[in-house]
Amino acid sequence: MDVIYCYDGSFDGFLSCVFDSYAHREPPAGFSSGEEALYTLFDSRQVSTDPGHAARVLRKVAALSPEAAVLLRRGFLTCLPDRELHLFRLIAKLLEEGPGFLRDRSDDVLYPVLRAVQHLNGEAHLLKGFVRFSDLGGVLGGEIQPKNRVLPLLAGHFGARLQGERFFLYDRTHKEALFHVPGQWAIRPLADFQMAPPDEAEAHYRLLWKRFYDTIAIRERENPRLRMSNMPKRYWATMTEFQDASYFRPAAGSLGLPDQPIPLMEPPETGAP
Repeated sequence: MDVIYCYDGSFDGFLSCVFDSYAHREPPAGFSSGEEALYTLFDSRQVSTDPGHAARVLRKVAALSPEAAVLLRRGFLTCLPDRELHLFRLIAKLLEEGPGFLRDRSDDVLYPVLRAVQHLNGEAHLLKGFVRFSDLGGVLGGEIQPKNRVLPLLAGHFGARLQGERFFLYDRTHKEALFHVPGQWAIRPLADFQMAPPDEAEAHYRLLWKRFYDTIAIRERENPRLRMSNMPKRYWATMTEFQDASYFRPAAGSLGLPDQPIPLMEPPETGAP
């Protein structure tokens, strides 16, 4: 019987689905998470997140292959279509055949996940240089619009570079934000966020950066194709140097910060994505 597994969209929730699938001897036909609309002729199974079950699945994967465990964690952050189904097939093949197939990068189960993780890693690497922070009354704030859920990969980088700062980084695509205070960080859902206009000092710094960018350009050597290769156009929407005049206009108003308190967590153990 073909069954769609419905869960809460979390990594532990997905692993709980894997546990339930093996417990019921019932390979899933697909997965549905969060508020996604589900239109299917298949039956569905609602799976509650069980941290204990999730931990057992992850321990088993890690025992067979630490590399597969990292691939599983990072694969869950990607924008790979039918991501959960690909990851489930990876786990199933690992349990059935052992880790030998991981040496074959062209394996039809491994390759889609591996390619998606490479895209995730590449996007996170680019954003380490493309993020632009603004000073919002002593708190640094920035926005990104990635394809993948890169915030867990960026947390360590910006936490180390800005370890003495309070900052947040908002992901427009996935409606979540990374919050940081010295020694702690957390990623939390944040819907309907709107960054406030800058005050006069921040507007001045933004304009200085824009003028610096324009000044160092050599008009005679302008190469739009090369620029878009090194700095893909889809990242321009959140980069200071590509904004219109309104971005540099100061305005009075509240800061672009969430109203609710920010719950924080300790940084992950070494080796966590």
